[in-house]
Amino acid sequence: MPLSMYQASVPVYVRMLKALGAVLDKAAAHAQANKIKPEALITTRLFPDMWSLAEQVRAAASFPVRSSARLAGLPIPEYDGKDDTFDDLKSRIAWAIAFIEGIDAAAIDGTEEKPITFPIGRESRTLSGQLYLLNFTLPNFYFHVTTAYAILRHKGVPLEKQDFVGDD
Repeated sequence: MPLSMYQASVPVYVRMLKALGAVLDKAAAHAQANKIKPEALITTRLFPDMWSLAEQVRAAASFPVRSSARLAGLPIPEYDGKDDTFDDLKSRIAWAIAFIEGIDAAAIDGTEEKPITFPIGRESRTLSGQLYLLNFTLPNFYFHVTTAYAILRHKGVPLEKQDFVGDD
């Protein structure tokens, strides 16, 4: 059986978002054990013109929600929470997981050729569902998850490759 659009998206997002949540738990424990203010990690950037950890987590949680909603033809929900603490960031991740897990697989499967129009900056772009998922959404999602991991690793949080990959 070929890999479906749903299988290529929602389970991948859920696994990586759960791994990101576990990485945030390790960061919070590291901050507490080393008497580091959590906001010192949450506001860290790899370079001044890059987004902070909080912004990376926000983007990592937003891409699955927006892409799954667009593919399924659903309105894109807005998250009302904050991003000031590790618990806030984990709440955002939990919200994203709950939303995408609530989408029926049948609403996403078969969208390979569906035109998906989405904003990029001040412009709009249209791609087929498959290209949108594989060439835009997944690479952006992985970029933000990877950058969040890299920020924390750079700040000394004892993370390993398995922390990034997550558990089955």
